[in-house]
Amino acid sequence: MPTLKTFQVDLQPIGRRAEIQGTETLLAAAQSNGVDLVAICGGDGSCGACRVRLIDGELSALTSTEEYELSAADIAAGYRLACQARPQSDVRIDIPPASLTAPQRTQIEGQSIDVPIDPIVTPIDLQIDPPNLTDLRSDATRLSEALIQQTDPASIEYPVLADISDRLRAQNWTARAAVRRTAERPSIVALLPPQTRLLGLAVDIGTTKLAAYLIDLSNGETLARAGAMNPQIAYGEDVVSRIAYTNHQPEGRQILQRKLIDALNVIIGNLCAETDAAREQIVDAVVVGNTAMHHLFAGLPVQQLGTAPYLAAVSERLNVRARDVGLDIARGASIYLPPNIAGYVGADHVSMLLASGIDATSKTVIGLDIGTNTEIGLASGGRLLCCSCASGPAFEGAHIQDGMRAAPGAIERVQITDGEIRLQTIDHQPPIGICGSGILDAIAEMVVSGILNERGALQVDRPRVRLQNGKREFVLASPPSTGHGRDVVVTGQDVSEIQLAKAAIRVGFDTLLAEAGITCEALDEVIVAGAFGTYLDLGSAIRVGMFPNLPLSRFRQVGNAAGMGAKQMLISAERRKAAAEIARRVEYIELTTHKEFTHRFTNALHLG
Repeated sequence: MPTLKTFQVDLQPIGRRAEIQGTETLLAAAQSNGVDLVAICGGDGSCGACRVRLIDGELSALTSTEEYELSAADIAAGYRLACQARPQSDVRIDIPPASLTAPQRTQIEGQSIDVPIDPIVTPIDLQIDPPNLTDLRSDATRLSEALIQQTDPASIEYPVLADISDRLRAQNWTARAAVRRTAERPSIVALLPPQTRLLGLAVDIGTTKLAAYLIDLSNGETLARAGAMNPQIAYGEDVVSRIAYTNHQPEGRQILQRKLIDALNVIIGNLCAETDAAREQIVDAVVVGNTAMHHLFAGLPVQQLGTAPYLAAVSERLNVRARDVGLDIARGASIYLPPNIAGYVGADHVSMLLASGIDATSKTVIGLDIGTNTEIGLASGGRLLCCSCASGPAFEGAHIQDGMRAAPGAIERVQITDGEIRLQTIDHQPPIGICGSGILDAIAEMVVSGILNERGALQVDRPRVRLQNGKREFVLASPPSTGHGRDVVVTGQDVSEIQLAKAAIRVGFDTLLAEAGITCEALDEVIVAGAFGTYLDLGSAIRVGMFPNLPLSRFRQVGNAAGMGAKQMLISAERRKAAAEIARRVEYIELTTHKEFTHRFTNALHLG
């Protein structure tokens, strides 16, 4: 009996390798290695969700299923369905974000940063002359003069002075000085044992979620990353509610800042524990967020953001001492906050434009960072335009009857074919609710199947549509298949919430195009960023009318681009300058006062 050939499958950007026989599919290779691809159809190819791109090597011939599910542009670009393709040699494949289930998608957020390494804080190892009876210079003078022998003079931050004597003696008069380079006088922000690794912290403060990355400043490597819910949610699901809280609560601004800082300090502790690092090794930080999150982090007033003309207290870039806001890193460290643009469009959008390269492109490109607040930027004809859309928390599962966060048991993919419903849940657990990508999928499939009309009304003559307490709802899953013994449904109110959210985004999209004097057909690329932007199915977003009906090949999902931009600015002084230039160039469009807003919003409520 002949021996079956075995091939190696390199799964990127996950960084795992699988050994499989030539008779097995790429889907099997991924699953056997713990890389969970979306495969709602169970692997028969009918859902078209497990798309991967061949980078190197040879695969089996295209199947008829692939020729049906994939466009000519996809095939030309090397895309295949993992459930249909089998290796014919050692192969390397690229897995796009949308093909990964929710827990897997977070793995791509630590991709390498392709920028020159030029951090603001650099290490200098020193050997310092110890004192004696004939050399009575102060410890600070000894440190400064040892430093001058290797580089320019530098001031010493007060927290470094506070323990300089004990530290120099404990370290036998050797030290690694963490020196922060500035346009003015450099400063020593930490004094560590020789050869200690200097670390940086990049943080993306979302209205709903926090993302933090611990970075090796010497090479840009992401050592650890962590996410958490923004604890300010307890005081309001959106920025307007939180601003209102500060207006009515005398200490509201301070409470929201403290809650946020406390949560970040917990994350920092976890990152340090994971990497066996000390907090004092974190000698620099970059923090991005929309204007309201930026202000609440820095302790700036936000009341003026809540009323027209929605002005920031500060739009310029800031350097804030970590100790002034209570962030528990090296006490002499500073936190860099890139400039805000206008209204609620803040440093996170600057960071997204930077990381995605929209600012530097010669093409016509639109980029969306989808979240509770969605920021949209357009590059066209040498111009940069942007706006902010109040898309709300529906895409996070909020305000949805059976909505939930992306957690085990959440329905994240839905397919309806000839009345048969197929569901994929996170971790393949019995369904207990539905997350943002799942509700978008469900509504798109309900429109295509005629369960919903274009106005969002449920059709009572369709299977699984029922009246409950006088209101229509569609049953997605019922006992005994559910994990809690109850139905999981999509209600008419759920549909309305998604209509409002997707309409807000589409209005921003169309308004920027109109301001630039172009149509959607002129777009070379649509970049979709943000946590939900990574999870959503692009086909579903097009079917419900959130995005225009463009070929899928023009769309690119990039994950947490704001976090990636923060990482770039952490390790590169040049990228900070580029971010400042983006903020200077961009033209802000205020949607709520735009003459076409009401008309566009009404039209955008239609599904399809």
